[in-house]
Amino acid sequence: MPDNLFDTLRERGFVYQVSDEAGLRKALEKPITLYCGFDPTAASYHVGNLLGFMLLAHFQQAGHKPIALMGGGTALIGDPSGKTTTRAVLAKEEIVANLQRLQPQVGRYLDFVGGKALMLNNADWLTKLNYIEFLRDIGRHFTIAHMLSAEVYKTRVETGLNFVEFNYMLLQAYDFLHLFREHGCVLQTGGSDQWANILAGVDLIRREEQAESFCLVTPLLTTASGQKMGKTERGSVWLDPEMTSPYEYYQFWINTEDPDVERFLALFTFLPMDQVRDLGKLEGADLRKAKEVLAFEATKITHGEAEAQKAREASRALFSGAGASADAVPVHELPRARLSEGLPATAIFAEAFAKSRREAQRTAEQGGLYFDDRPLKASDTIDREGLLRWGKKDYRRLVAV
Repeated sequence: MPDNLFDTLRERGFVYQVSDEAGLRKALEKPITLYCGFDPTAASYHVGNLLGFMLLAHFQQAGHKPIALMGGGTALIGDPSGKTTTRAVLAKEEIVANLQRLQPQVGRYLDFVGGKALMLNNADWLTKLNYIEFLRDIGRHFTIAHMLSAEVYKTRVETGLNFVEFNYMLLQAYDFLHLFREHGCVLQTGGSDQWANILAGVDLIRREEQAESFCLVTPLLTTASGQKMGKTERGSVWLDPEMTSPYEYYQFWINTEDPDVERFLALFTFLPMDQVRDLGKLEGADLRKAKEVLAFEATKITHGEAEAQKAREASRALFSGAGASADAVPVHELPRARLSEGLPATAIFAEAFAKSRREAQRTAEQGGLYFDDRPLKASDTIDREGLLRWGKKDYRRLVAV
């Protein structure tokens, strides 16, 4: 059994790189304050953000105090990390609207009752900075040569790195300094693409406060087939139930590739590692049991136990062939009068699954579209309610309204 939280995090696969392992191990012998930043660039977070949330949750469960930093300020200029082109600039009103939808999602992973965790917005201090003072007090610690040596900037210089983006490292470093001064925060976490930005904060705290701080970054996850984590053919898997239903969310996890099951159980559930390893040993048809555990536990954390149970029951019903009773399957509604006239099946499928009509026609020609488990031809029409299936596992209930 690991005797230090750091060992637990490494065992579960969270640790990719750390600035000072010995120093952080010693610091973790007492409760510390740490943070991770999440920019509000969309109306929902997605599965790609989960690693950061889960890492903070593990720290909190071990008695430490996490800060979820909502980047209302840094989102105004855009993080160049991991991007080959400039991010679209968001309007202030859009950022505020995003924040209102995003904040409840974070509460699924962290307990904010009684100050056990904090949710802060860096717009509260970044938008109040005096530019000349900031350049004089903070900018003097950064050299152009050092910043251009960072991979995030090096790869963007030739494709077009603007001055606004070039300031992102300074602002992220200042966030760390501000949180150190105001909240005693000594650790920043993030994805490995943030390594240079986080190290800049560690260095800034050392220069400004002559104090020790740390950074820990998680790996950038891909699936066994090399696909970016959280992406499907239909796009991102969102945490907002209005954008990705609990059933669709459950299906994302239960369709995990076989080699990824044990790794994802360790990262995206709170199950003990002994149980994770036992589930990871399952093979063949039994491996679906492990996938079902992964899907249930991940969905329970994000959407609650009741929704996870509904999704599991629906998935089991469809897997066993009893799909008609699968009430948790996402619904696609059509006006009753329009449906009763009979509509091209490819048009209905394209609309229901957010695909193109051409994709639907091609899939039908390949035998991949089903209505109530009956394969459809590209020329078929549909004139009643029923269960739509695209491929082997993607379902929608067609409902007349």
